[in-house]
Amino acid sequence: MNRSFNWLSRRGLTALTLCALIADSAFAQGLHRVTIRGNGTELDETPVIVALKNPLPAGDYVLQATGAGPAVAAQVFGDKETMYLGFILDHVPGTKDQTFSLKSDSRPELGPRQAGVEMERLGANVRIRVGGKTWTEYLTDSGPKPYYFPVIGPTGEPFTRAYPMQQVEGEDKDHPHQRSLWFTHGKVNGIDFWSEQTTHGSIKETAKQTVVGGPAVGLIRTSDDWLDPDGKKVCADERVVRFYNTKTSRVFDFDITVKASAGPVTFGDTKEGMFGIRVASSMDVNRKTGGKITNAEGINNEDAWGKASPWVDYTGPVAGQTVGIAVLNHPNSFRYPTTWHVRTYGLFAANPFGWHDFGRSERGDYTIPVGASISFRYRVIMHKGETASAGIPAAFKGYAQPPEVEIASD
Repeated sequence: MNRSFNWLSRRGLTALTLCALIADSAFAQGLHRVTIRGNGTELDETPVIVALKNPLPAGDYVLQATGAGPAVAAQVFGDKETMYLGFILDHVPGTKDQTFSLKSDSRPELGPRQAGVEMERLGANVRIRVGGKTWTEYLTDSGPKPYYFPVIGPTGEPFTRAYPMQQVEGEDKDHPHQRSLWFTHGKVNGIDFWSEQTTHGSIKETAKQTVVGGPAVGLIRTSDDWLDPDGKKVCADERVVRFYNTKTSRVFDFDITVKASAGPVTFGDTKEGMFGIRVASSMDVNRKTGGKITNAEGINNEDAWGKASPWVDYTGPVAGQTVGIAVLNHPNSFRYPTTWHVRTYGLFAANPFGWHDFGRSERGDYTIPVGASISFRYRVIMHKGETASAGIPAAFKGYAQPPEVEIASD
C-alpha cells in the first residue's frame, strides 16, 4: 500500500473523500494524458501541484514522457475536500508543450527519488525526511510558537542557527526567540508574539488536519490559536506547508491564513515580524567571510533592509561551501511585494507591516474585521552557490506563474 493512501486509511476517510475516490470511474480507471505548458521562461527543476477536477485514487503514479525520456515520480493525495496531483519536472521549456502519460504505479523504478518525502509522526511533532535523510522537524511542544529545527540544506549541513535549541561552538547567541524558522509578529492587538519576554503571547497548535507524504511531495496542514499572556484567544491561523522531493535544492512552500475568529485583529506597525529565518551564523554578512543579501532589484546587504521586493536571497559559507536561502513572496500574498526585515547579523524575515519602522511616511498597521482573514504565501529555496548560479530570478517566475497543466482521459 502506498504512503499517501496508507495514512488516509489509518485516519479514516471522510464521506467527501470516499465520494471523490469512486466518482467518475471511467476517468479513474483509464490512461491519462498530461500536458504541461510553460510560462514563457525556461525553468529548471520545478514543483507542480494541480487540483483535480476529476478525482483519481490517492496513491503513487508515474508520468512517462511521450517518446523518449525518463519517468517522473508523481502522486495523488487528498487535503481537506480536494484531491491533488503533484510531481516535479527537471526542466520546463518556456514555450514548447510537454506531454506525458499518467498511470498508477505503486513501485516506480525512479532511482534516488524513490524514497520520496517521508513524514514521521513523533508525538506532537513531525520529522520530514527526503531521500531517506532528515530534512527538518516541525516542533510544537517546545517554546511559545511552532518552529522548524534543524533545517538541513542540499549539502547535508544545517542552513539555520542551532541556538537556543542547541549549543554549537562559534555560533552567535543573541535573540534567543529567533528559533531557526518560524512565523509570528511583534504587535497583534498590542500583544508581543515575537519575543519571549515574560508578557509575550503564544501560538498553540489545535489540530493537524493533514499529514501526508509520497514520492513527490509531503504536506502538513495545521490549525493554531494565538493566545494572549492570560491564555485568551486573539485570533487563529491555518498553515499549509508543502515539502518537495527536488534533486538540486531543498524547496518548500509555506502558506498561512490568519482569521479574526475572536474579534477584530490589528497587526501593528513594528519591524518585529513575521515569516522568519535565522540563517547559520557562518553566513552572517557581519562576519565578512562571504555572506551577502541580494533582493530582486539587485540591492545588497544593509541597503535591502526595509525594502519591498518579490524575493530576497541570503547567501554565505556553510562548512566551506557557498550556499543560500532564498525566500520568494507570491503575488497573491497580502501586500505583495512584502517589505523585508533582513539583517546583516543573520535575521531574515518577510514583514509587510513594519512600514514606519522601515522609514516610510505612512504606517503599516492593518485591522482584519471580525470573521475576515488575510493570507501570506512564501516559497523557500535552500540552494548551493550564489544567487545567479542558483537561478533564483527564473525560479521566482516559476513560482509566481507556474506552468499550466491540462489532464485528459485517453
